[in-house]
Amino acid sequence: MYAIVDCNSFYCSCERLFRPDLQHKPVVVLSNNDGCIVSRSDEAKRAGIDMGAPLFESRKLIKEKQVAVFSSNYHLYGNMSMRVMDTLRVLADDQLHRCVEVYSVDEAFINLNHLPLEALQPFAEKIRDVVFRWTGIPVSIGIAPSKVLSKVANRIAKKDKQKTQCVLVLDNDEKLQQALMSTDVSDLWGIGRRYA
Repeated sequence: MYAIVDCNSFYCSCERLFRPDLQHKPVVVLSNNDGCIVSRSDEAKRAGIDMGAPLFESRKLIKEKQVAVFSSNYHLYGNMSMRVMDTLRVLADDQLHRCVEVYSVDEAFINLNHLPLEALQPFAEKIRDVVFRWTGIPVSIGIAPSKVLSKVANRIAKKDKQKTQCVLVLDNDEKLQQALMSTDVSDLWGIGRRYA
């Protein structure tokens, strides 16, 4: 089984660490030239702010919805990413760094083949809680028999945070079938619209 640990609205979450007054308020982070929106909090998404939208097209909505806007701070994001990944290595008891595979600045796979199925949910919940406690960064976790399926689980966990509490384990055929039936083919990792 594989887990993918994905930081929620990572750049926005990093900015909120130093602005706790912005918890539960709409936040966006701009590209390195402040031209486009590259990260959105859940509140900004609900306010109708589009990912990748040019800032000038969104100014009216940003003002109307009182969205906090930040320029990118890649040194901060890199530092926080390192802290999250180091936390995952500690939790995975990964002395040789073989269990944790960093996939991007805000995502990592963890090989969980050494754990019994009944231990997966509690372990994922522990990861979610400890990463937040140690770093202040909220994460979503999807666990399934392959990396592609773990990405599906993670997508569902993020989409329905109220129900999943940001953790979804697809540990049997019935759960896998339900997850795949609720996922558009174009949303599968590595497929995209062209091949869907």
